[in-house]
Amino acid sequence: MTTEAAFASRYDQRVRLVRDVLKENTELPDAACQALAVRLLHTMDTIPERMR
Repeated sequence: MTTEAAFASRYDQRVRLVRDVLKENTELPDAACQALAVRLLHTMDTIPERMR
Protein backbone atom coordinates (compact mmCIF):
# COMPACT_ATOMS: atom_id res chain seq x y z
CA MET A 1 0.00 0.00 0.00
CA THR A 2 1.50 3.31 -1.07
CA THR A 3 0.51 6.68 0.23
CA GLU A 4 1.02 9.83 -1.80
CA ALA A 5 1.32 13.00 0.19
CA ALA A 6 -0.01 16.02 -1.64
CA PHE A 7 2.31 19.00 -1.34
CA ALA A 8 0.71 22.20 -0.11
CA SER A 9 2.83 25.32 0.21
CA ARG A 10 2.60 27.44 3.34
CA TYR A 11 0.81 30.08 1.26
CA ASP A 12 -1.80 27.52 0.14
CA GLN A 13 -2.26 26.44 3.75
CA ARG A 14 -2.82 30.05 4.82
CA VAL A 15 -5.31 30.67 2.01
CA ARG A 16 -7.20 27.50 2.94
CA LEU A 17 -7.31 28.55 6.61
CA VAL A 18 -8.69 32.03 5.82
CA ARG A 19 -11.13 30.60 3.25
CA ASP A 20 -12.48 28.10 5.79
CA VAL A 21 -12.98 30.82 8.40
CA LEU A 22 -14.87 32.92 5.86
CA LYS A 23 -17.03 29.95 4.84
CA GLU A 24 -17.94 29.21 8.47
CA ASN A 25 -18.80 32.79 9.36
CA THR A 26 -20.43 34.19 6.22
CA GLU A 27 -22.99 33.13 3.65
CA LEU A 28 -20.62 33.79 0.74
CA PRO A 29 -20.24 31.11 -1.95
CA ASP A 30 -17.01 29.09 -2.08
CA ALA A 31 -15.56 31.02 -5.02
CA ALA A 32 -16.11 34.36 -3.26
CA CYS A 33 -14.51 33.04 -0.05
CA GLN A 34 -11.47 31.85 -2.02
CA ALA A 35 -11.08 35.18 -3.83
CA LEU A 36 -11.52 37.17 -0.63
CA ALA A 37 -9.01 34.97 1.22
CA VAL A 38 -6.38 35.62 -1.46
CA ARG A 39 -7.02 39.38 -1.33
CA LEU A 40 -6.91 39.46 2.48
CA LEU A 41 -3.62 37.59 2.64
CA HIS A 42 -2.10 39.79 -0.05
CA THR A 43 -3.14 42.89 1.90
CA MET A 44 -1.80 41.52 5.17
CA ASP A 45 1.50 40.54 3.54
CA THR A 46 2.02 44.06 2.15
CA ILE A 47 1.55 45.78 5.53
CA PRO A 48 4.98 46.65 6.94
CA GLU A 49 6.12 44.45 9.81
CA ARG A 50 6.21 47.34 12.28
CA MET A 51 2.53 48.12 11.68
CA ARG A 52 1.35 44.54 12.20
